[in-house]
Amino acid sequence: MAKSKTPTRSAASQPEQGAAQTIEITAAAQIDIEAAAGEGTTALPRFKMIAYTGSAMRVAGWRHAVILDLAGLNIPSQMRPIRFSHDPASGVGHTDAIRIEQGQLIASGLVSRDTPTAREIVTSSKNGFPWQASVGASVEEFEFIREGQKVLVNGREFAGPVNVVRKATLGEISFVDLGADGKTSVNVAAIAATQENIMDGDTKDNGTAGNNGTVTQPKGESTDDASKVNASAIEDIRAQALAETSRIAAVRRLCAGQHNEVEAKAIREGWDATRTELEILRANRPKAPAIHVHDQNVSTQVLEAACMLTAGLDEPEKHCETQALDLAAKRFRGGIGLQELLLEAAWANGYSGRNFRDSRNVLKFAFNPGIEAGLSTIDIGGILSNVANKFLLEGFFSVERTWRNITAVRNVSDFKTVTSYRLIGKDQYEVVAPGGELKHGSLGEEQYTNKADTYGLLLSIDRRDIINDDLGAITTVPRKLGRGSGLKINDVFWTIFLANTDFFKVGNKNYISGADTALTIDGLTKGEVTFMDQIDGDGKPIGVMPAILLVPTALSAIGTQLFKSMELRDTTASTKYPVSNPHQGKFRVEVSRYLSNAQYTGNSSKAWYLLADAADLPVIEVAFLNGQESPTIETAEADFNVLGIQMRGYHDFGCALQDPRGGTKSKGEA
Repeated sequence: MAKSKTPTRSAASQPEQGAAQTIEITAAAQIDIEAAAGEGTTALPRFKMIAYTGSAMRVAGWRHAVILDLAGLNIPSQMRPIRFSHDPASGVGHTDAIRIEQGQLIASGLVSRDTPTAREIVTSSKNGFPWQASVGASVEEFEFIREGQKVLVNGREFAGPVNVVRKATLGEISFVDLGADGKTSVNVAAIAATQENIMDGDTKDNGTAGNNGTVTQPKGESTDDASKVNASAIEDIRAQALAETSRIAAVRRLCAGQHNEVEAKAIREGWDATRTELEILRANRPKAPAIHVHDQNVSTQVLEAACMLTAGLDEPEKHCETQALDLAAKRFRGGIGLQELLLEAAWANGYSGRNFRDSRNVLKFAFNPGIEAGLSTIDIGGILSNVANKFLLEGFFSVERTWRNITAVRNVSDFKTVTSYRLIGKDQYEVVAPGGELKHGSLGEEQYTNKADTYGLLLSIDRRDIINDDLGAITTVPRKLGRGSGLKINDVFWTIFLANTDFFKVGNKNYISGADTALTIDGLTKGEVTFMDQIDGDGKPIGVMPAILLVPTALSAIGTQLFKSMELRDTTASTKYPVSNPHQGKFRVEVSRYLSNAQYTGNSSKAWYLLADAADLPVIEVAFLNGQESPTIETAEADFNVLGIQMRGYHDFGCALQDPRGGTKSKGEA
């Protein structure tokens, strides 16, 4: 489960790019009008609502359902604005009590605004219109629950995929005419009869409006008394409207069209003239130089994801969490540059500069997490190494890997020579004598050795790459290091494999030569017979079958034909007739360009090999330190005499020939 401080875009879960950082969770609201105040008081319509039931809701801009975790909801005050459809210009009233009960958000308050919208809310409620409520909250932190996972929120368990808003601040609550949660309800508490009649335009009755909108006359009250109450309520409403108009006029006069943000906030939050004037004075104060404050959403994982997205790595979701990819896509929409990457790390580690001009200090802070105590840290060396490793593998796997298809692999724990033993001797079962006694067999040993060595290379990203803001440098250099490792393992492997005159020889009964050993049906038949006629130490067949036909590039076509074709035809002379292919489908063909390369001792464009499966009887073995078959890359700040970043790649492996009976070599010529 991944966390974020703000909503982000996601192809699978989070809000689309451009989504606001405020969510609006809508709940169905049933409004009933009831009588409320007594004689001699100003009675405004009241409401009580279950604003949110704690359920998973479909929210605009979010791919998956959203749950507002009420345990993390910050309620700044009990008096929050009540609006229509989240529109600040369509005020309805305010709350005077907000609480959380049994996993639900409950609010109550007054329809205190004298606006057409407020009158419409009350009138429509009396007529039975099913108003609904919508909570507006700013998101500070959310958590994406993946498919197959579960989470406990608001006292209930929910299954992913779902977004859980862990921290949010309640802004306002609105009446809307269409909601998403039919389980909740809002009792908009009712207005006093006098106020109801005024807002409805009906002054004939004074009583209590029941849930069905009917009005009943209270006992002991006369029409004259009701008229007096009506007149008093009207005066109060007019006084409130006049006070609000005067306040807004004073705010606008003080702002004088020069402080639009202060003016809007003052009107919205109900500031008086004194508060407004104070905020204007603060706004006019000289500004201190800007200091960069590191975005807490930018973590090591997000920067890694940004690098991979910018560099165009295939299927980045295989290497990064979805949450990190979403945050990276939102935070670095145009991609991240090398300078920006280094600056983000430096800022997180305490660097206070605003740009890359002081590149030496940027690198110092970027590569030294924890240099300033108490600050969150980002290890740029780790980021570059992780990113570079992905591209290192691309380079490593881009070169020929035929060696991997014909070799056995050994895992070694150090660089010492290791010895493997192959047991031989009398291992056939014997007839069990009467009485059930088994005879002891005799075992001998054949041993083969191997050892791993370290191969490596150091490359640098110099100051020019950094100044040019070339993020491609941290992808190009690793690819080169990866390719270099792939070429080196090929070089070591084929050098050892081809220097085989003492391995494939007549004395070992695994070598044939002559014109009849060229790769044809007859030549392959002769090679197969040679392989299968090999014997163990007791002079008996080894019992292993050939499985691989290893050929140089010049023999690739005929090797493929021998493996796939049902018959081979040669019509160059009248004595040649169609011949069925007895080797069709027998031996898997492996082709290597190294077999005929002139730089390697023992090369030949005509020689070919018939090998057993390496799992049965290997002719060659590759040992990897701790089973690490791919190279490793590490990144660090360059030495003092070099301004830049250094990358080193290394690979620990070794190769050695093993059992001569695991294959045969055909010279392919006289």
